[in-house]
Amino acid sequence: MSYLQIVGKQKIEGKIKIHGAKNAVLPIMAATLLTPESCILHSVPSTLEDVLMMKRILEAVGAHIQHEQDDMSIDLSTISNCEAPYELVSKMRASFVILGPMLARVGQAKIPMPGGCAIGTRPVDLHLKGMQALGAEISLSNGYVNAKAAKLRGNHIYLDYPSVGATQNIMMAATLAEGSTVIENAAAEPEISDLATFLNSCGAHIHGAGTNMIRVEGVQQLHGCQHEVIPDRIEAGTFLIAAAITGGDVFVEGAVSNHMKPLLAKLWELGCTLQDQREGIRIQGPMKLLSTNVTTLPHPGFPTDMQAQMMALLTLASGNSMITETVFENRFQHSEELIRMGAKIRIDGRTAFVQGVTQLTGAQVQATNLRAGAALVLAGMAAEGETRVHEIYHIDRGYVKLEEKLCGIGARIIRVEA
Repeated sequence: MSYLQIVGKQKIEGKIKIHGAKNAVLPIMAATLLTPESCILHSVPSTLEDVLMMKRILEAVGAHIQHEQDDMSIDLSTISNCEAPYELVSKMRASFVILGPMLARVGQAKIPMPGGCAIGTRPVDLHLKGMQALGAEISLSNGYVNAKAAKLRGNHIYLDYPSVGATQNIMMAATLAEGSTVIENAAAEPEISDLATFLNSCGAHIHGAGTNMIRVEGVQQLHGCQHEVIPDRIEAGTFLIAAAITGGDVFVEGAVSNHMKPLLAKLWELGCTLQDQREGIRIQGPMKLLSTNVTTLPHPGFPTDMQAQMMALLTLASGNSMITETVFENRFQHSEELIRMGAKIRIDGRTAFVQGVTQLTGAQVQATNLRAGAALVLAGMAAEGETRVHEIYHIDRGYVKLEEKLCGIGARIIRVEA
């Protein structure tokens, strides 16, 4: 298996550019199921494993897809198959968002239960309750969800938890439902707003995306459009922390401060200097990192997808810090790997107590999931000596050429094909 070999303690400075958001483009790709006309997406991180996986899923149900660099054209004029392939959906949880648009477009769908990173149970019951509220008949058999509806009808839906995936699935299904749908306690992430922008460009009537209450007025049909995917706030945050953990000076081109307020606030508390500019954010890491406490929450709280990277940073902060994970119950797996590098971390339930150390030491470590892998790369960049990060296929699911981008600003990282 391939691994990343990192020589730490390198000064990083310069400009690094952000790609389009993985977590935005995947549901938008699924949303093209709603229209028989072609859609063209720009700023697509088309080399990411998750994007390639969604591409194969859509092709399996009849899509014709072409992509050149960061542009992708999707034609779903004909849906030839209502059953998504098990071997694809079972590997990526985000693929479950094809349920809503498939059901709305053709009245039936057969979707395997999804897979993905092993960071928690992440049940799909909210997705299914949402489809049932819109009038779908749902049955489960042999690991598949079977959904049928002669016609979806709008309804008032309250989500017990502001699930991003459930909000997306319901919002997409509601665009072609008869009448009005209200989603209360909806997820408010920037990726939800981007999906709504895409759908409205296709002729949908969606209001309130980005707030906790979304209203959808159903329409008869949607048409094609062109859409620019928003920048990836998690990639941007990872590079901001790369600068902070190495004491670097980096301009993160494409970073949108309004998408990242909780992270920027914590970086400021840690002693970083931040400049919000028109085309991105400049960060200068401090001579001495201060400690802080972090609690992950649904947007606009601190994102769970930045928790692992923040933990890597806090291992080198002076004093004691505390991280409370409220979103996923099994997302501290990276702590054991950081301990191998000399970090002092104690886990008690959903809380991690981090005692800052003066130095990390390079070691052989293993990425247990996507964001954990990024955290270990960051730790390796700050550590004394050489670090080898294994199981990097996780990293390739969510970062475009991570090592190449970081090397472009002074890091020493090579990919070794073992």
